[in-house]
Amino acid sequence: MDHATPLEQALHVARALVLADLAAGEVAEADVVSLVEDSVTHRRWWVEQWPEGVDYLAGLVAQDVKDALLEKYGRWPLCPVCNHGDPHALDVEPELGPDPHWVCSEAGVKVAAIGGLGPVLGRR
Repeated sequence: MDHATPLEQALHVARALVLADLAAGEVAEADVVSLVEDSVTHRRWWVEQWPEGVDYLAGLVAQDVKDALLEKYGRWPLCPVCNHGDPHALDVEPELGPDPHWVCSEAGVKVAAIGGLGPVLGRR
């Protein structure tokens, strides 16, 4: 029987979704997974302060990891939609809201839900 609190369940879901996208992009190395864990730790505190934000965890963790990767490695996830111009990263939308997605701001399209990059990138 699972006795995890709703907060812990939401954090586990957010972690799993972001890890799935990292794995789909073949960047789920140990140091990158540590970035996810850092975000989850920070967001646990954040939601303890603002419990109504629990539905926003997946998007926030995705954005945290995206920002941390930019600082250390470069843009992620790269847009799989645009075949022209300079490579660019997908954005998380809504910035603060439920049901977050990866979107291409340049093409104005939803690419995938957070956790759903695998099929878009040709991986399962």
